[in-house]
Amino acid sequence: MQYARAITKYVRISPRKARYAADLIRGMNVDQASLQLLYSKLRGGRLIKKTLDSAVANAETQLDARRELLKVHEVRVDPGPILRRSKPRSKGSSVPVNKRTSHFTIVLTLADSEEK
Repeated sequence: MQYARAITKYVRISPRKARYAADLIRGMNVDQASLQLLYSKLRGGRLIKKTLDSAVANAETQLDARRELLKVHEVRVDPGPILRRSKPRSKGSSVPVNKRTSHFTIVLTLADSEEK
């Protein structure tokens, strides 16, 4: 089975929030997934769409596949490094602020080979 994948690393969005957008496109055709992310109000949808477009371009060049035949095989949102900051509070104390990052992985496959 042939796969094409794209990885985007160190995206400044919490993995929990990005997974909402990733759940929208899991298992869809590429055209449906692209439309779903385009009209989604989620910020993660816009970021994952860039990775999806990159995976489609990789599939077209490496696998010589047409866009209509591609299907989303796997969407993964993994946690990246956490930027640790602090915020001042009353009486000279401070509280931690964790600015989380994410790594996106999208794997595409041909829709025909999935059904066989």
